[in-house]
Amino acid sequence: MGTQLRLIIISTSEEDPVDKKKLDHYKELLLKHRQQILNVGLLNKSDDLHVAEEDLADETDLASSLIQQQLSCTIRDREYAKLRLIDAALEKIADGTYGHCEECDEEINSKRLENQPWADLCIQHAEEREREESQTWRQA
Repeated sequence: MGTQLRLIIISTSEEDPVDKKKLDHYKELLLKHRQQILNVGLLNKSDDLHVAEEDLADETDLASSLIQQQLSCTIRDREYAKLRLIDAALEKIADGTYGHCEECDEEINSKRLENQPWADLCIQHAEEREREESQTWRQA
């Protein structure tokens, strides 16, 4: 007697609720981080970028002001970069590509996404990028 093999194909038009729940969680984290950056007001603050006239007379005060300016610029640049990464991650959630490494397309570890929900690389590729960037700084 012949046996019949039945193949049942189940079509699901809805997303997996667990994945949707995770995405909603990451979206909430991203929006929270985004709001924290914007609430601090560092991106709009410019008073720390000016050298006071009284600092111009003394070289030590001038040097201190310039160091403070450089530090403020560095922090501001990092916050802008993080904001761009957050916005990109929110776009990826919207288009369904969130949570995958841009280099190898593997899924990014959930612990990494919990810690840095804006991460666009898996840990291996992130470490590789950091090594390359540190080599570039050393050569400069």
